[in-house]
Amino acid sequence: LREPGLNLRVVQLFRDPRAVHNSRLKARQALLRESVQVLRSRHRTEPRGPARQQQQQQHLLLPPGLLGGGRPPQPQHRAEFFLGGALEVICQSWLRDLLLARRAPDWLRRRYTQLRYEDLVREPRAELRRLLRFAGLTVPPALEDFVLNMTRGAAYSSDRPFLISARDAREAVHAWRERLSRQQVRQVEAACGEAMSILAY
Repeated sequence: LREPGLNLRVVQLFRDPRAVHNSRLKARQALLRESVQVLRSRHRTEPRGPARQQQQQQHLLLPPGLLGGGRPPQPQHRAEFFLGGALEVICQSWLRDLLLARRAPDWLRRRYTQLRYEDLVREPRAELRRLLRFAGLTVPPALEDFVLNMTRGAAYSSDRPFLISARDAREAVHAWRERLSRQQVRQVEAACGEAMSILAY
Protein backbone atom coordinates (compact mmCIF):
# COMPACT_ATOMS: atom_id res chain seq x y z
CA LEU A 1 0.00 0.00 0.00
CA ARG A 2 2.90 2.37 0.63
CA GLU A 3 4.83 1.42 -2.50
CA PRO A 4 5.06 4.67 -4.53
CA GLY A 5 5.23 2.78 -7.82
CA LEU A 6 1.85 1.16 -7.20
CA ASN A 7 -1.47 2.95 -7.01
CA LEU A 8 -3.04 0.10 -5.08
CA ARG A 9 -6.63 0.38 -3.86
CA VAL A 10 -8.44 -2.17 -1.71
CA VAL A 11 -12.16 -2.88 -1.98
CA GLN A 12 -13.39 -5.27 0.69
CA LEU A 13 -16.69 -6.97 -0.06
CA PHE A 14 -18.96 -7.99 2.80
CA ARG A 15 -22.25 -9.85 2.89
CA ASP A 16 -24.75 -10.51 5.65
CA PRO A 17 -23.26 -13.54 7.50
CA ARG A 18 -26.71 -15.14 7.66
CA ALA A 19 -26.84 -15.07 3.87
CA VAL A 20 -23.24 -16.30 3.69
CA HIS A 21 -24.10 -19.23 5.96
CA ASN A 22 -27.19 -20.04 3.90
CA SER A 23 -25.17 -20.04 0.67
CA ARG A 24 -22.39 -22.13 2.19
CA LEU A 25 -24.88 -24.68 3.52
CA LYS A 26 -26.35 -25.13 0.03
CA ALA A 27 -22.88 -25.80 -1.37
CA ARG A 28 -21.46 -27.60 1.68
CA GLN A 29 -19.86 -30.48 -0.20
CA ALA A 30 -18.33 -28.23 -2.87
CA LEU A 31 -16.87 -26.00 -0.14
CA LEU A 32 -15.55 -28.77 2.09
CA ARG A 33 -11.90 -28.37 1.07
CA GLU A 34 -12.12 -24.56 1.29
CA SER A 35 -13.69 -24.80 4.76
CA VAL A 36 -10.88 -27.04 5.99
CA GLN A 37 -8.30 -24.54 4.69
CA VAL A 38 -10.06 -21.69 6.48
CA LEU A 39 -10.07 -23.66 9.73
CA ARG A 40 -6.37 -24.42 9.34
CA SER A 41 -5.67 -20.71 9.06
CA ARG A 42 -7.15 -20.22 12.52
CA HIS A 43 -5.04 -22.99 14.05
CA ARG A 44 -1.90 -21.13 12.99
CA THR A 45 -2.86 -18.04 14.99
CA GLU A 46 -4.87 -19.19 18.01
CA PRO A 47 -3.48 -19.99 21.48
CA ARG A 48 -2.56 -23.47 22.71
CA GLY A 49 -3.43 -25.32 25.92
CA PRO A 50 -6.42 -24.46 28.17
CA ALA A 51 -7.26 -21.30 26.21
CA ARG A 52 -7.50 -23.42 23.07
CA GLN A 53 -9.86 -25.91 24.77
CA GLN A 54 -12.06 -23.05 25.94
CA GLN A 55 -12.25 -21.69 22.40
CA GLN A 56 -13.25 -25.12 21.09
CA GLN A 57 -16.14 -25.22 23.54
CA GLN A 58 -17.36 -21.87 22.27
CA HIS A 59 -18.04 -23.04 18.70
CA LEU A 60 -21.57 -21.81 18.08
CA LEU A 61 -22.19 -22.82 14.49
CA LEU A 62 -21.54 -26.54 14.82
CA PRO A 63 -24.47 -28.98 14.98
CA PRO A 64 -25.26 -30.15 18.55
CA GLY A 65 -23.02 -32.90 19.88
CA LEU A 66 -20.30 -32.61 17.25
CA LEU A 67 -17.65 -31.51 19.72
CA GLY A 68 -18.74 -33.77 22.56
CA GLY A 69 -15.83 -35.68 24.09
CA GLY A 70 -13.40 -34.42 21.48
CA ARG A 71 -14.54 -37.10 19.02
CA PRO A 72 -14.27 -36.40 15.30
CA PRO A 73 -17.55 -35.62 13.55
CA GLN A 74 -19.58 -38.46 12.06
CA PRO A 75 -19.22 -38.76 8.27
CA GLN A 76 -22.74 -37.44 7.64
CA HIS A 77 -21.95 -34.29 9.68
CA ARG A 78 -18.39 -33.76 8.46
CA ALA A 79 -19.19 -31.03 5.92
CA GLU A 80 -21.42 -29.15 8.38
CA PHE A 81 -18.74 -29.39 11.06
CA PHE A 82 -16.11 -27.74 8.89
CA LEU A 83 -18.58 -25.30 7.33
CA GLY A 84 -19.76 -23.92 10.66
CA GLY A 85 -16.25 -23.57 12.02
CA ALA A 86 -15.10 -21.84 8.84
CA LEU A 87 -17.82 -19.19 9.08
CA GLU A 88 -16.74 -18.37 12.62
CA VAL A 89 -13.18 -17.88 11.40
CA ILE A 90 -14.41 -15.69 8.54
CA CYS A 91 -16.42 -13.48 10.90
CA GLN A 92 -13.48 -13.09 13.28
CA SER A 93 -11.28 -12.12 10.34
CA TRP A 94 -13.88 -9.58 9.21
CA LEU A 95 -13.98 -8.11 12.70
CA ARG A 96 -10.18 -7.70 12.80
CA ASP A 97 -10.29 -6.00 9.38
CA LEU A 98 -13.13 -3.68 10.41
CA LEU A 99 -11.41 -2.64 13.63
CA LEU A 100 -8.14 -2.08 11.77
CA ALA A 101 -9.94 0.09 9.20
CA ARG A 102 -11.48 2.18 12.00
CA ARG A 103 -8.06 2.91 13.49
CA ALA A 104 -6.26 3.26 10.17
CA PRO A 105 -4.21 6.36 9.39
CA ASP A 106 -5.42 8.71 6.66
CA TRP A 107 -3.05 7.37 4.01
CA LEU A 108 -4.59 3.91 4.44
CA ARG A 109 -8.18 5.14 4.55
CA ARG A 110 -7.71 6.85 1.22
CA ARG A 111 -6.77 3.50 -0.32
CA TYR A 112 -9.39 1.29 1.32
CA THR A 113 -13.15 1.12 1.00
CA GLN A 114 -15.88 -1.31 1.95
CA LEU A 115 -18.75 -2.60 -0.13
CA ARG A 116 -21.77 -4.44 1.18
CA TYR A 117 -23.25 -6.94 -1.28
CA GLU A 118 -26.74 -5.79 -0.31
CA ASP A 119 -25.97 -2.17 -1.26
CA LEU A 120 -24.59 -3.26 -4.61
CA VAL A 121 -27.73 -5.29 -5.30
CA ARG A 122 -30.13 -2.53 -4.28
CA GLU A 123 -28.31 0.33 -6.02
CA PRO A 124 -26.02 -1.29 -8.60
CA ARG A 125 -25.38 1.82 -10.71
CA ALA A 126 -24.72 4.13 -7.76
CA GLU A 127 -22.38 1.63 -6.07
CA LEU A 128 -20.54 0.95 -9.32
CA ARG A 129 -19.98 4.69 -9.81
CA ARG A 130 -18.75 5.01 -6.22
CA LEU A 131 -16.29 2.13 -6.64
CA LEU A 132 -14.90 3.35 -9.94
CA ARG A 133 -14.60 6.90 -8.60
CA PHE A 134 -12.66 5.47 -5.65
CA ALA A 135 -10.39 3.64 -8.09
CA GLY A 136 -9.95 6.74 -10.27
CA LEU A 137 -11.69 5.13 -13.24
CA THR A 138 -14.50 6.27 -15.51
CA VAL A 139 -17.80 4.42 -15.81
CA PRO A 140 -18.42 3.15 -19.33
CA PRO A 141 -22.18 3.01 -20.09
CA ALA A 142 -21.83 -0.63 -21.18
CA LEU A 143 -20.53 -1.52 -17.72
CA GLU A 144 -23.49 0.16 -16.05
CA ASP A 145 -25.84 -1.80 -18.30
CA PHE A 146 -23.99 -5.03 -17.52
CA VAL A 147 -24.21 -4.52 -13.74
CA LEU A 148 -27.89 -3.70 -13.93
CA ASN A 149 -28.57 -6.73 -16.11
CA MET A 150 -26.65 -9.09 -13.81
CA THR A 151 -28.56 -7.95 -10.72
CA ARG A 152 -32.00 -7.52 -12.27
CA GLY A 153 -32.40 -10.72 -14.26
CA ALA A 154 -35.72 -12.43 -14.81
CA ALA A 155 -35.42 -15.03 -12.07
CA TYR A 156 -33.51 -16.19 -9.04
CA SER A 157 -32.35 -19.78 -8.81
CA SER A 158 -30.70 -20.96 -5.63
CA ASP A 159 -30.26 -24.52 -6.84
CA ARG A 160 -26.99 -23.84 -8.65
CA PRO A 161 -24.98 -21.54 -6.36
CA PHE A 162 -21.89 -21.29 -8.58
CA LEU A 163 -23.77 -20.48 -11.77
CA ILE A 164 -22.92 -16.94 -12.86
CA SER A 165 -25.85 -15.51 -14.78
CA ALA A 166 -28.29 -12.64 -14.87
CA ARG A 167 -30.76 -13.05 -12.03
CA ASP A 168 -32.83 -11.04 -9.62
CA ALA A 169 -30.17 -10.71 -6.96
CA ARG A 170 -32.55 -8.77 -4.70
CA GLU A 171 -34.22 -12.08 -3.89
CA ALA A 172 -30.85 -13.56 -2.90
CA VAL A 173 -30.43 -10.86 -0.26
CA HIS A 174 -33.20 -12.26 1.93
CA ALA A 175 -33.24 -15.93 0.87
CA TRP A 176 -31.72 -16.89 4.23
CA ARG A 177 -34.94 -15.80 5.98
CA GLU A 178 -36.84 -18.65 4.36
CA ARG A 179 -34.11 -21.30 4.52
CA LEU A 180 -32.37 -20.96 7.89
CA SER A 181 -34.03 -22.11 11.08
CA ARG A 182 -34.36 -19.71 14.00
CA GLN A 183 -31.66 -21.63 15.81
CA GLN A 184 -29.28 -21.28 12.85
CA VAL A 185 -29.97 -17.54 12.65
CA ARG A 186 -29.33 -17.11 16.38
CA GLN A 187 -26.08 -19.09 16.13
CA VAL A 188 -24.79 -16.98 13.25
CA GLU A 189 -25.75 -13.76 15.03
CA ALA A 190 -24.02 -14.93 18.22
CA ALA A 191 -20.83 -15.88 16.36
CA CYS A 192 -20.75 -12.84 14.07
CA GLY A 193 -22.58 -10.22 16.10
CA GLU A 194 -19.75 -7.72 16.54
CA ALA A 195 -18.90 -7.61 12.85
CA MET A 196 -22.60 -7.49 11.95
CA SER A 197 -23.12 -4.52 14.23
CA ILE A 198 -20.24 -2.54 12.67
CA LEU A 199 -21.57 -3.35 9.19
CA ALA A 200 -25.14 -2.35 10.20
CA TYR A 201 -26.63 -5.81 9.67
